[in-house]
Amino acid sequence: MKQLTKAEFLATISAPMRRLSLDTSPPCDFWLYFESIPSSDFDGYNCSESSVTYVWVDSTSRYQFVHVNSEDKNVFMVIVIDIAACTVLGHRLLDLNREYGLERT
Repeated sequence: MKQLTKAEFLATISAPMRRLSLDTSPPCDFWLYFESIPSSDFDGYNCSESSVTYVWVDSTSRYQFVHVNSEDKNVFMVIVIDIAACTVLGHRLLDLNREYGLERT
């Protein structure tokens, strides 16, 4: 399991990002990968419901970003999928509250 650094994660993003419909099939099955992520990578957040509200693709259509919801608003375990290789590149906990100073309501 590859926990992406902030720099590695940001290097996969090319704007503008495009939100995909939730009925879009992922290029590969990422759930076995997700279930293998060490609990320490979740930083105490609970994503065990395995629900997804957001799926994004970068402007080059190279990477797909699956945001697995946590129980906390604006906190996701993001699975980054390399579309062409049809494999998971890695993951990163994305806490938008911390990143952008959003309130936890």
